[in-house]
Amino acid sequence: MAGRSLPISPYSPATRLRPPDTPCRKPICFNSNSNFEYHFRFSGVHVFPNRLGFERSQVWRIRSDVKSEPYEVSKSAPGAFKFKEKLGFGVGVGEREEDGDEVVEDGVMWWEEFPKRWTIVVLCFSAFLLCNMDRVNMSIAILPMSSEFHWNSTTVGLIQSSFFWGYLLTQIAGGIWADTVGGKRVLAFGVIWWSVATVLTPIAAKLGLPFLLIVRAFMGIGEGVAMPAMNNLLSKWVPVAERSRSLALVYSGMYLGSVTGLAFSPFLIHSYGWPSVFFSFGSLGTVWAALWLNKAYSSPLEDPELRPEEKKLIFKNRVSEEPVKSIPWGLILSKAPVWALITCHFCHNWGTFILLTWMPTYYNQVLGFNLTESGLFCVLPWLTMAFSANLGGWIADTLVSKGWSVTTVRKVMQSIGFLGPAFFLSQLSHVDSPAMAVFCMACSQGSDAFSQSGLYSNHQDIAPRYSGVLLGLSNTAGVLAGVFGTAATGYILQHGSWDEVFDVAIGLYLAGTVIWNLFSTGEKIID
Repeated sequence: MAGRSLPISPYSPATRLRPPDTPCRKPICFNSNSNFEYHFRFSGVHVFPNRLGFERSQVWRIRSDVKSEPYEVSKSAPGAFKFKEKLGFGVGVGEREEDGDEVVEDGVMWWEEFPKRWTIVVLCFSAFLLCNMDRVNMSIAILPMSSEFHWNSTTVGLIQSSFFWGYLLTQIAGGIWADTVGGKRVLAFGVIWWSVATVLTPIAAKLGLPFLLIVRAFMGIGEGVAMPAMNNLLSKWVPVAERSRSLALVYSGMYLGSVTGLAFSPFLIHSYGWPSVFFSFGSLGTVWAALWLNKAYSSPLEDPELRPEEKKLIFKNRVSEEPVKSIPWGLILSKAPVWALITCHFCHNWGTFILLTWMPTYYNQVLGFNLTESGLFCVLPWLTMAFSANLGGWIADTLVSKGWSVTTVRKVMQSIGFLGPAFFLSQLSHVDSPAMAVFCMACSQGSDAFSQSGLYSNHQDIAPRYSGVLLGLSNTAGVLAGVFGTAATGYILQHGSWDEVFDVAIGLYLAGTVIWNLFSTGEKIID
C-alpha cells in the first residue's frame, strides 16, 4: 500500500501531490477503537495514530492504493509533525527532497534556529566587551594608584602608553596568524592572555613600576590579536549585505565594555580597593573562553551543525575558499587605497585613544568631578558610541541594498566619523559649564562611531581574503597613534593645556577626511 500524508489548510483548497514511490511495509487496517498504536511510514514522514485519533489541529488526507476513496482523519498529529515557520535563517515549510517529496522535520528550540553566523558575531561582541572592560579600568584606577605611588603626569602617560607597546607587536603577526591557522584559536589565545595579564596588574604595581610596565605591555600583546582575528572570522562568516551591521555590533561591544568598566570601577574601588577592579574583570575571561571553544569555528566549512540554508547564504558571493599560504606583500603595499586606509586609521585613533585613556582625568582636573562622577560621566560618550555605531551600520547596509555604491557609502560614513569629532572637540574650549563639556564629548564620540561603517569595514571590501593581515597593517598605524598620542598628551599637559591636546586631534581628523575622500575605495582591489 502506497500512502501519503498531506496537510489540508482550512483556508485554502488542498494541494494534490503525486503519491510517493516508497511503499508502506505492509497493508494495515486502521481501527480507531483499538488500544494498539500503529506506525505508518510515508515517504520519510512518521504518523502515530492512537486510540484517540490523530492529535493534530489540521485535517489530514490519507490516500491509499487499497481504498478507492480518500479518507480524512481530523484532530492532531504528535510533536513530530510540528512545522517550522518560514524564517530567514531556518528551514521553511514545504521544503522538498531531490525527488520532489516534501520533508517535514521535527520541531527544534529557538536557540537551535538562531543563525550560527550571528552566534559568532555575538561571541565576538562579548570578547570586545571584555577587551575594553579590561583596558579602561586602568583609566579609573590610575587616579588612586597615582596618589598611592606618587606618580606625576609624565609617569601616568608612560603607564597608559605601555599597553600599546605590546599591542603594537601583535597587530600584523595576529593578522598573519588568523589568516593562516584560523580566527578561533587566535581570538581564544588573545582573551586568555590578556585576562591573565589583567589579574597580574595589581601584583606588578606593588612590585614596582618596571614590572607594571611589562605586565601592561603583555596585556597589549593579548588584545593586539583580537581585531585581526575578529576581522578574519567575520570575513568568512558574514555575507556582504550584513557586513556593516555585524561589524558595528562587534565594535559596539568595545563601547559597552568601556561603559561597563567606567561604571563599575568606581564602585569596586570604593568598596574593595583598586586591586579588585583587575581581579574581578580579569576572571571573566575564563567564562568567555569556555563558551567560545565549545561553540565557535574558524570557518563555516568546519562547523558540522551549520544548516544547509545558512551555508548557502554565507557562501553566496563569497571569495575563494583556498587557504592563505602566502601574503602578497608587494601587491598589498602597492595600492593607494591600502595606504589611505593605513593613514586614516592613524588619524582616527589619535583622537580616539586620547579620549579613551585621558577622559576621566579631564573630567577630574578640568571639570572638577570626583572619582565616582568621572567614571559615571565617562559612560555617556561610550553609550552614545554604542548607539551610533549600530545606527551607522544599519544606515550603511540599507544604502548599499538600495543601490548606492560601496565606495560612496564608505566615504560618507567615514567623513561623518572625522568631521563630527573635529567640530565638537573644537567647541570644548568655548563651553562654560561641565554639562556642555560632557555633551560635546558625547557628540564627538557618537559621530566618531560612524567610522565602524567607514574605514573599519573597508578591509573586507578591498581585500577579503587578506582582511586579517590588512587590519593588522592599518591597526599598527592606529596603535602607533595610541602610543605617541597617549604619551604626548601627558607631556603636553605637563607643559601646556588641554586646548593644545584637542587642537592636535582636530588637525589629524581634518587631514584624514581629505586623504580618505581622495584615495579610498569600496571595491575589491586584491583577489
